Amino acid sequence: MSNQTLTEQFAQYLKEDGKRLPTIQSYAGDVNGFLTYLQQMGTDFDGNLKRFHITSYRNRLVEDGYEASTVNKKINSLQAFNRWLIDRGMTVDAVVDLRKDRVKTAAGSEKQVEVFSEKQLERLLFCIQGGANTRDRAIVLTLLYTGIRVSELCEIKLRYLDFLINHLKIVGKGGKVREVPLKPEVTEGIKAYLPDRADSKYAQSENLFLGQRGPLQRDAVNTLLERLADKAGLDVRLKPHTFRHTFCTRLVKKGVPLPVISKLAGHSSIETTARFYLSTSKEDKIQAVSVL
Repeated sequence: MSNQTLTEQFAQYLKEDGKRLPTIQSYAGDVNGFLTYLQQMGTDFDGNLKRFHITSYRNRLVEDGYEASTVNKKINSLQAFNRWLIDRGMTVDAVVDLRKDRVKTAAGSEKQVEVFSEKQLERLLFCIQGGANTRDRAIVLTLLYTGIRVSELCEIKLRYLDFLINHLKIVGKGGKVREVPLKPEVTEGIKAYLPDRADSKYAQSENLFLGQRGPLQRDAVNTLLERLADKAGLDVRLKPHTFRHTFCTRLVKKGVPLPVISKLAGHSSIETTARFYLSTSKEDKIQAVSVL
């Protein structure tokens, strides 16, 4: 069986298991990278996964300079692949051990999440108020002030909006539902977009944000953000997830309790929130040492 066929069958299994498309693409991509590595090492993979395959691949990733978070994500994908191979009867043992295989990071040396500076946000906000179309302005305001994932943004339905109490329902990972309050700026931005939306040939769609080919897709979000970054003269890429990191980081700095931030962000646990947003920045460390 070819690597492509094996990857496609694994992806089909994930789809039948109810995984979301971005998750399927991520897992399948990681598995394909792993199988390509084995092929480069002269191993014709027949489905019989061995412990040596995992450890050698992990070590290669570390040697090649991959971030700990990237290595750990790939290991998680391979664990799911391992389980599938066992279910298919192609291998017997669970050879992926997260406790042993995940890269551990020393306390205080965590990779910092990427966030926008206040000056960058100021330039972006001035830009969208001055010249961006109503849809793009509504998208930026929604990302910035709700912290939702780009996949969640693209899946917002009109019925999820409640302008009476200024709340937005979000269907997140695993179909988990949460409610996010909307700042007046976001509500006003969305309301300003609705008349233009009504002129779209896809206006009958249940999705809030529309593109040229129907409901908005994540690649279209990336494209419009790149365009806005150039227009605003920013020296950083505008990536959807950076808006999310910025949202959570700003809340932490303003003293909002972690359980509240975790709920707003749709994290699976408070530990996830703490791991990403309580790490000390390089600037904080320098400032701390300077007072000695």
